[in-house]
Amino acid sequence: MAVNAMPLRGIRGIVPAGLLLAVFLFLTACAGQQIWASDDAIAAARHVHGGAPELTLVTIMHHTSGNGHHTALFINGAERVLFDPAGSWHLDTIPERNDVHYGMTSAAGASFYLSHVRESHYAVVQRLRVTPDVAAQAMALAQQGGPVGPARCAISTSGLLQQLPGLGDISRNWHPHRLMQDFAQLPGVVTVELHHDDPDLLRKAYQAQEPL
Repeated sequence: MAVNAMPLRGIRGIVPAGLLLAVFLFLTACAGQQIWASDDAIAAARHVHGGAPELTLVTIMHHTSGNGHHTALFINGAERVLFDPAGSWHLDTIPERNDVHYGMTSAAGASFYLSHVRESHYAVVQRLRVTPDVAAQAMALAQQGGPVGPARCAISTSGLLQQLPGLGDISRNWHPHRLMQDFAQLPGVVTVELHHDDPDLLRKAYQAQEPL
């Protein structure tokens, strides 16, 4: 996009064009990457997981620091998707639209977990049954929320969750481990951890996705 070199007049006077360019570049850097799978690809990938409607908050924790390094959200309703804001995970067989991944089978979910669980990091998986309406609302918000810019995974996910009925006490913040702590206070949350040195890691990655 071309930026006019002529200074523009703002509230307090003249705004240099160089400053406008800097602001534009900053805002561009904050935006996520636009990815838009076709309607046909999404329809073909659609996966009905079964079981109760569910929200699964995933927090990737750093072993040494005890801080959360990433947040993602599985949504299981009329279909199962993954909201992975500012995430790097992808599969060629799983279509994506702006941080929402469709066709999230258990195998795709296991791929997501195993790509993050390593010597330095483990996954905290928090599962919560919800009503069909809450799951549908969560999916709609996830579809409206992307693409998410770098380092905004927790702020975008917490902002989504606090709009849902019964989850309004979740604080909107930038820290995945704090969001994890808030989510843990919700009645009915079931929590499991996935560690790289667990000989049953693959089985547990599937078990953590079994329909409720």
